[in-house]
Amino acid sequence: MANFGPKDIKKLREMTDAGMMDCKKALTEADGNMDKAVAWLRDQGMGAAAKKAGKVAAEGAIAVKVEGKKAAIVEVNSQTDFVAQNDKFLAVMSDVINHAFDNNIADAEAINASTINGQPFAEYLSLQVATIGEKLVVRRSALIVGDETTAVNGYVHSNKQNGVIIEAKCDSAATAEAMTPVLKEVAMHAAAMSPTTLSYKDFDASYVAEETKGRIVAIEKENEELSRLGKTLKNVPQYISMSQLTEDVMAGAEAALKEELKAEGKPEKIWDRILPGKIARFIADNTTLDQEQCLLDQNFVMDDSKTVAEYIADKAKAAGGTAEITSFTRLEVGEGIEVAEEDFAAEVAAQMA
Repeated sequence: MANFGPKDIKKLREMTDAGMMDCKKALTEADGNMDKAVAWLRDQGMGAAAKKAGKVAAEGAIAVKVEGKKAAIVEVNSQTDFVAQNDKFLAVMSDVINHAFDNNIADAEAINASTINGQPFAEYLSLQVATIGEKLVVRRSALIVGDETTAVNGYVHSNKQNGVIIEAKCDSAATAEAMTPVLKEVAMHAAAMSPTTLSYKDFDASYVAEETKGRIVAIEKENEELSRLGKTLKNVPQYISMSQLTEDVMAGAEAALKEELKAEGKPEKIWDRILPGKIARFIADNTTLDQEQCLLDQNFVMDDSKTVAEYIADKAKAAGGTAEITSFTRLEVGEGIEVAEEDFAAEVAAQMA
């Protein structure tokens, strides 16, 4: 005789969100013991997760949590964007971001190796896989923990497809407090403009060299087409990053600009008023890599007359201090994941066979 009834099945279903018949079978296997039934379903969830292990989870969402001097960001992947908008999936996102934030867990590997709600994280996630019906992966995570002179903030886009956490080191606690809302603006900028690194100083020399060669070739090919169409040709830069603009390069550029002014017949006494603008233009034309990929060197979207670094410096000065962005993490769902293109007709044919 069964040691459980319809109310027990309903309770187990509410606890686990598993199917009605699965809950009945679990209680049968557990002889009506609720805890053992949950464990049985978890074990089945692990089996379901194993079947889905080969599936590619390239959709999902980004979660960000900011409180005081701490910020966390996580990416959790699913197989479809439909599931990524599901309330059950969003509940998992909430569990994971709060778990990482509350326990100061800095990376995804540590999250996956941790314990959550008294059980191994892998078991927790497997149960969610069984409930939601898709492979789930906690793929990336980052954490910022600052002190009283650190400004910390973050932003996640409304569609939860990208997010940013960011920090700046300030000269005082008062400046840090004033700069906190400013960092929200910069986080929004980073979400929109997709910088990959903080500064041109982070670039490897070989990477800059390869990019320079590639960009010059691309512009030369584009100019061939523009020439054929009778249109204005693009300027072919010598350089693409501030890291290439050595003292010798800048001295040579200044000398060349002076020769231009001389050839144009400009009086030498007014050169000092013209040269700064021309040198600034030379730098802008020869730092396109920095402007595309480096957060501090990008023109700030809310005031494109300034770079992000200049905007931060001006805001800190207005607050009576100094501030410097020291790190940021930007995550976008599915970055770098290769998804094989499926041949649906072939898949159906194979199943029919």
